[in-house]
Amino acid sequence: MTPKRLVPLAATLAFDLAVALGAGRAAAQATRPAAPAAKGGADQICVDCHAQASPSIVSDWKLSRHAAMDVGCATCHGDGHRTRDDVANARLPTPDTCAPCHDAQVGQFKRGKHAFAWASVKAMPTFHYQPIAIREGLKGCGGCHKLGLKSEAEMKDLRASSGGFGVASCDACHTRHLFSKAEALRPEACETCHMGFDHPQWEMYSGSKHGVRNALKGQRAIPETSAAPTCQTCHMQEGSHEVRTAWGFLAVRLPMPAGDAQWTADRTTILQGLGVLDPQGKPTGRLEVVKQADVARLTQEAFDAERSKMLKTCTQCHARAFASKQLELGDGLIRDADHLMAEAIRTVAGLYRDGVLPKPKQYAYAFPDLLTFHDAPTPVEQTLFVMFLEHRMRAFQGAFHANPDYANWYGWAEMRRDLVEIQAAAEDLRRVAKAKGAAPAKRPPQGR
Repeated sequence: MTPKRLVPLAATLAFDLAVALGAGRAAAQATRPAAPAAKGGADQICVDCHAQASPSIVSDWKLSRHAAMDVGCATCHGDGHRTRDDVANARLPTPDTCAPCHDAQVGQFKRGKHAFAWASVKAMPTFHYQPIAIREGLKGCGGCHKLGLKSEAEMKDLRASSGGFGVASCDACHTRHLFSKAEALRPEACETCHMGFDHPQWEMYSGSKHGVRNALKGQRAIPETSAAPTCQTCHMQEGSHEVRTAWGFLAVRLPMPAGDAQWTADRTTILQGLGVLDPQGKPTGRLEVVKQADVARLTQEAFDAERSKMLKTCTQCHARAFASKQLELGDGLIRDADHLMAEAIRTVAGLYRDGVLPKPKQYAYAFPDLLTFHDAPTPVEQTLFVMFLEHRMRAFQGAFHANPDYANWYGWAEMRRDLVEIQAAAEDLRRVAKAKGAAPAKRPPQGR
């Protein structure tokens, strides 16, 4: 199938995103179960059968708070499944299944970042180019991004492609059927999704002084009352399930930095690489996707609100002056990383502009599209996308997770290497093009 151009695609994605989220909420609201009542023989039939068929599930449920509160199988799964021949009639829980007893937490979740996980990954322009096992089969991106809210149609598709599973959300952190709050409060609960490539927060945290002290406390090497922040301490203040940060996943934001012309120019280039701004610096339809998915703070007030929450958390252990300075230094690393990133984007854009490198037909503009990393057609473009999605991520996330090794060697230093490789490759491509007489031997624009 020939990919659509990005601007029409962005408008379509924004519409689909709004419809999907709205449909998912509406459908789940319509089927929301009543608050649990005491169960009798009906649930015992389930327990007796599954004690033989899947004993660990029964064991976990018996150990759970649900069992103690007489929340039985039918409360979450309905009563349509009674025999081995009607398994398809068992209802799989959604967040709204949990809402009658956990309404505040479900409401927070729906307002937060995790709720948009499924919609945001499907909004990636070339997501559908991946094998189905990676997508809906939940063996890759979908394995974590299934956490997000989904429409009834999406849940039906997931059931068909993933063996009937993958539609729930709360169980990503409160593993079924124990659904333990204690488990979800542990940083290890975050490890499955937040490790490796562009999500190495677990590695950063566990190697930081915060993570080390948490491990030492678990080993009883330091007192139980010692300060040892977990992921939840900083990202779920007062138990909030919104899990939102000031900079957001992509570390891009509006408004532009006042009084810093270089950073403004660099951030503009990155936003153009993300397809949010066109080559003239005007907003595209993709800006609506960013707004809908809540992956960036787009007003000063929104940024300040999240920064204030984080600062309040930091000052439980640190002096306010120290905490403020550390956050400021993290901002500074983003600024410096943005300059390297923008130089690389401009170099590749220059190759497109001068006809040295063919512009992929799915790109709306003569500009690299950083969200199409699944379909990068040349080594120089692959290097650019890895620079953005892996090394830039590691640089700024390492800084905010207090891990110097990730911020420097796995982040900043790798970005420097990427830029050198991209610029050297660009020179080679221009030399070949000049020899063939296919394009002028112009250097790509440097700086602003």
